[in-house]
Amino acid sequence: MKRCSRVISRVLLLSVATAALACAAAELRPITEKDIFQFTWIGDPQISPDGSQVAFVKVTVNDKKDGYDTAIWAVSTQGGEPHMLTAGPRDTSPQWSPDGKRLAFVRTLEKDGKPQSPQIFILPLTGGEAWPLTKLAKGASRPTWSPDGKTLAFNSTTTSEDTLKDACKSGKEKDKSKCPPSEHESDVKVISRAVYRANGAGYLDFAHPNHIWTIAVGGGPDESVKPKQLTSGSFSEQEIDWSPAGSKIYFLSDRSLEPYYELPQNILYSVAAAGGEPVEVTRIQGALHSISISPDGKRVAFLGSLNQPVRSYTEQDLWVADLSVGATPKNLTATYDWDVGSGLTGDQAPPRAVGGSRPIWTRDGRSIITVVAKQGRANLERFDTTTGAATPITTGDQAVEAYRATQDGSQLVVEISTSTNIGDLFVIAGGGAPKRITNINEKLFSELRLSTPEEIWYTSFDGRKIAAWVQKPPDFDGKKKYPLILNIHGGPHAAYGYVFDHEFQWMAAKGYVVLYPNPRGSTTYGQEFGNIIQYHYPGDDFKDLMAGVDELIRRGYIDEKRLGVTGGSGGGLLTNWVVGHTDRFAAAVSQRDIASWTAWWYSADFTLFHPTWFRKPPFEDAQDFTERSPITYINNVKTPLMLILGDVDWRTPEASGGEEMFRALKYRKIPTAMVRFPGESHELSRSGQPWHRVERLEHIVNWFDIYLQGKKKAGYEPGQEGEWAK
Repeated sequence: MKRCSRVISRVLLLSVATAALACAAAELRPITEKDIFQFTWIGDPQISPDGSQVAFVKVTVNDKKDGYDTAIWAVSTQGGEPHMLTAGPRDTSPQWSPDGKRLAFVRTLEKDGKPQSPQIFILPLTGGEAWPLTKLAKGASRPTWSPDGKTLAFNSTTTSEDTLKDACKSGKEKDKSKCPPSEHESDVKVISRAVYRANGAGYLDFAHPNHIWTIAVGGGPDESVKPKQLTSGSFSEQEIDWSPAGSKIYFLSDRSLEPYYELPQNILYSVAAAGGEPVEVTRIQGALHSISISPDGKRVAFLGSLNQPVRSYTEQDLWVADLSVGATPKNLTATYDWDVGSGLTGDQAPPRAVGGSRPIWTRDGRSIITVVAKQGRANLERFDTTTGAATPITTGDQAVEAYRATQDGSQLVVEISTSTNIGDLFVIAGGGAPKRITNINEKLFSELRLSTPEEIWYTSFDGRKIAAWVQKPPDFDGKKKYPLILNIHGGPHAAYGYVFDHEFQWMAAKGYVVLYPNPRGSTTYGQEFGNIIQYHYPGDDFKDLMAGVDELIRRGYIDEKRLGVTGGSGGGLLTNWVVGHTDRFAAAVSQRDIASWTAWWYSADFTLFHPTWFRKPPFEDAQDFTERSPITYINNVKTPLMLILGDVDWRTPEASGGEEMFRALKYRKIPTAMVRFPGESHELSRSGQPWHRVERLEHIVNWFDIYLQGKKKAGYEPGQEGEWAK
């Protein structure tokens, strides 16, 4: 109260209302890097069949702050306090039974401090404890109820050899002659495929494809039920969806053993729920995903993008096909130049909460609902299945990050994030306005003084209009001169926009103006804008970024001698490119970067950059790879550069990026530091260990504090090792 009294005494000439607002502002504090420990995330919302409740995955940082806990919670569609359904700490994938009386979910238990294979559990909502339905050696995932509620379909990588080995180990196998000898199990890996590891997943296990299984859901934990494997062979299956009659299961699969240098393609299949050989249903000349069967069972909707002509970036479209074998799909959005089924780039998607949204059919089958990303916003739209005409369902400066509907389509639950809110649930009933039903971070955010970013548009070198956002300090004074951080998104086919980003808010709270643009190559601005950088990346996108910096300098509140630049992934590549092509920046931080396209071509965990990003491989066109590699221009670099790297990042391996830049700059005696994060993948900034996410932010701003604000931060020069942590 004393603090408020002092504020009010300073504003005596103002109205009482103004004084009250000033008092409230004085009680708030800036956001900090460690506030991530208090964040709560909502993931995978599922609305009950009767529309009365929404189950969701609640994600929190665990007490040790070295990971995340997940549990299943529920909230009334009328609002009110959410209540806990399961205690966690590793529960995900909630799925309501068709009658709403049971909830299937996936739980990962621990044994001797180590996580075991995840299994499907059943929670009776009329009372009683959750019980395990599956007990497979390699676990189970993605449970999907049959329409009659008697069976669950799911995925598992378990093989018959795994089942036998598990039975032998537990002593349940009666015929001991079948048991393999308990000799040393080799950990040597024999590699025969060009792509053999994946970011986050590590080494890929091709001996264990992900197949479709079913299991009857009995009356309780005392009833022993054996699961049935429906598909087999060398290929994995994904995206299970039942026919309304329950007689078939639809799924996607890429039936190619070595698709590395082929353009993407997967195919829609069906298999009889009773078992049998899969049958191809439909395909497009490209990749399709997010399948959704119509209420009458006669059609399928899906998202997909054609692979001809060959592009660096191809917008997704909404497609519909009859489910008769061999039917030709219809592209509903062929002339609709926005990103259907897409979203925005942020750093606060719910970690560890699996689940994705699919197109939703209206009950009459005349419309399909999906998310559309437009100019840094993502909202729901309804598409007519005959004409493709679009009608907005939600609007505004926001990002719809997940959505589901009741079985009759009368209600939608939507998860929405904004620039000042991580994400909350809203209900849309009968075509009305969204009604908020959660405020999951209310207590924490009521203490914080956040700033809303300003959207700006500016003209680049060739007359093209570029959109960007400016995050200013909460106490911004237009008469002052501020240090600037240019923050570049990755992708490169991605987009910033109206979604919560802790990094930008924290940098602004530390006294920086943050500029985050969507240069050419970004999504949400149409097909031509996204693809224009094909075979020219990096290049003109660099000019777009510099034009944005020039625009802010013209506005008068930026100190052009205190400019910083950072970015991750494709943004790390562009950060390296920036410092090799201009000396205007006083400091740079390159994260999870690429320095040599050639080294990356040989070591990354995917191969789609050829032929979509490069016309030929590096051994056929070395000049192109050299001219577009930041390491080529290393002799031009004068800017102090920090490198942020994850030790198990297979998307942008360190040896093809940060390590090259670091060694070269050390040789040239340019100030540089390499910060490596043990056990972290390419997802460090989004779902890495919480302490590592905090330390990443601290290192980035420490570097800028040194070179943009003249602050003393030890630990980044020889002889200071370990000092930064003190």
